[in-house]
Amino acid sequence: MSVFELPKKPSATADLYERDFYSWAFQQAALVRDGHFDAIDRANIVEELESLGREQFAKLTSALRVLTMHMLKWDHQPEKRSRSWLATIVVQRDALTDLLSDNPGLKPRFNEALERAYAQARRQAGAETGLKIATFPVDCPYDVRDLTQRPFDLDASE
Repeated sequence: MSVFELPKKPSATADLYERDFYSWAFQQAALVRDGHFDAIDRANIVEELESLGREQFAKLTSALRVLTMHMLKWDHQPEKRSRSWLATIVVQRDALTDLLSDNPGLKPRFNEALERAYAQARRQAGAETGLKIATFPVDCPYDVRDLTQRPFDLDASE
């Protein structure tokens, strides 16, 4: 059988999950939609739903990492500020706002995500700027207001 052909006989659900996630996902959706709850692959559905939740937390951490890294670069290398850095800050702020609007359940984990993100951002800012990591504060110097509302102006003299 070619990789482009579907199996002629339905396989066991768990086997299908391992061999063809795409087909498994649509099969499970159809079973739920049709009310065949006794036939669903509960264990793998639970695993996938939990994975989706972890993915949203990872997106939050990623947006905060990129945002804080660019804020560190902005603050510690004013002579190298660019429209690109400014655009990245705007994009990541928008991503952060959208993510928290779409997933309000992440709000209680915001500080945890920020702590993880900042530790990574600090190391990455050091690597990107060539500045010693000790240049950057050990603890995140930005609060929620800084992250979401602090003005950035490329033309302002600071």
